[in-house]
Amino acid sequence: MSLKRTFIVLGWAGVLSGCAAEVGDTGAWDEPVEGSQGALLGGNALNLNALNLNALNLNALNLNALNLNGLSAQNLATIKDPGPNGALAREFVRYATNCALSSTASFDFSWTDSSGNVHDESYPGLLGVAPTWASGPLDELGQRMVSSCVAARVNYYQVPVVISARSLRTPLKTLSSSQELIDYPDVEGAFWGNLFAAQPYVNACYNSATVNNSRAYQRDCAAGHLISGGQIVECGVIRIVGPCDRVCQSLNGAGQYYPSCVDRPGQSTVTTKDVVTTALP
Repeated sequence: MSLKRTFIVLGWAGVLSGCAAEVGDTGAWDEPVEGSQGALLGGNALNLNALNLNALNLNALNLNALNLNGLSAQNLATIKDPGPNGALAREFVRYATNCALSSTASFDFSWTDSSGNVHDESYPGLLGVAPTWASGPLDELGQRMVSSCVAARVNYYQVPVVISARSLRTPLKTLSSSQELIDYPDVEGAFWGNLFAAQPYVNACYNSATVNNSRAYQRDCAAGHLISGGQIVECGVIRIVGPCDRVCQSLNGAGQYYPSCVDRPGQSTVTTKDVVTTALP
C-alpha cells in the first residue's frame, strides 16, 4: 500500500467486457461533473459478474486475511491471477478501494500475465467510507459500507453512469444546501448488506417514483432489469426486495437518503444504518 496525495476524478469507465477493455487495462477516469461535489460522486460500470463471489473466487475476499493485515496484494492473492478469476478480482478490488479509501490514498501492486508482461496497477481512493482499510483490518462497519457502496455501483449494462452516493454515515452524509442535491434530484433506491460475511448477501430497493428515470439512465440494479413479458432479472447476487418505502425508513427531511433499512427483509425486523442511497439527474 502506498499513500499519496493526488487529484482524483470520478468513476472508472473501463469495463471487462468484450473489447471494452483488455485484461489488466487500468481503464479511464471520467471527468468530474461541474458544479457538483466530487467527493460524494462516483461513476459506475462494475461488471455484475465481479460481484458474484463464486465468479470472484473466495480467495479474493479472504476475511481472515483482511482482518489480520488489511488491504494488501499478499492477502488478495487472486488479484495476481492472470486468468479470468484474476480479472474479476481486480475489477472488484478497484471499486472496493475507490469506495473505501479517501482521495489521499491508493492501493498499488503489480501482476504478471500469461505472456510474462508485468502490469503495474494503482487503484485510487475516492469516497472514503472505510479509510482505515489502508493500514489495518476492515471492521464490520467497513465491510458493510464497502459492500453497500460497491453494490450501488454495479451496472447491468456495464456502462459508466455518474451517480450521487449518499448515506447517514459519514463522509457520504450530504447537506441540504449542497449543489449536488440540485444536480442529482432523483433518488433511485438504496443498497445494503455484507459481501464479506460468512454467508454474503446484498439487498437493493427502489424508489417507485423514479424507476423510469433510472432505466432511462441504464441503471437497473435497484428496480431490476426488465425483459420481455415484464419479467424482472436481478443484478447477479443483488437481491431486489421491492420498493424502499416498504423496507426502509422514509427519506430524511431534505430527501437526501434513506436513514435505515431492514437488514434482512422477510427474515428479521432488525434494521441497519449502513445503507448507501443513490440518486441520478
